Amino acid sequence: MLKKILEWDRETFIYLNSLGIERLDGFWSFVTNITTWIPLYILFFLLILLKHRRKEALFMSLWIICLLFFVVFLTDVTKEFVARLRPNNEEEINTLIRILKSPTNYSFFSGHAASSFSITTLVYLFLKDKYKWVWLFFLWPFIFAFSRIYVGVHYPVDILVGTFVGTASAFFFFYMYNGFIGPYLASSRHE
Repeated sequence: MLKKILEWDRETFIYLNSLGIERLDGFWSFVTNITTWIPLYILFFLLILLKHRRKEALFMSLWIICLLFFVVFLTDVTKEFVARLRPNNEEEINTLIRILKSPTNYSFFSGHAASSFSITTLVYLFLKDKYKWVWLFFLWPFIFAFSRIYVGVHYPVDILVGTFVGTASAFFFFYMYNGFIGPYLASSRHE
């Protein structure tokens, strides 16, 4: 079963990566860079500040940062434990694929997918009752995660597992916030 999944993963990666168009390489290299998205992160925090009391917005912002550290830690530990080579470092296929980035650390699971989906999901959960259009923010992690296949550094399973881990972590942090931090803030507001 695992062998079939890995075979599908490799074939699907090669197919998707081969769809790349050279004139779009600059765009996808730009998209895959974390710093490209800093204005979006700032927008997230501004929207939280605009729609929540200052103290609550501060705690939400800190909680998002805690989630990010958690996901990055989990990603790094998993990558070292699983030790799956990235496609760009796989000798069997790296001559068959388009490589625009060449990281040397391990592949499984995608930290870009996990971190972007975790942040977006938690921001969505914090803001969904305030803005009806906030679901549009999910375009970012989809584009961000796909860019990792385009630039040649992640298999589809890396992306799918990273997406699941990031989303599940965000829900866990949201329930923790609502179970502990939210009630604390509500009780201190009444004192």
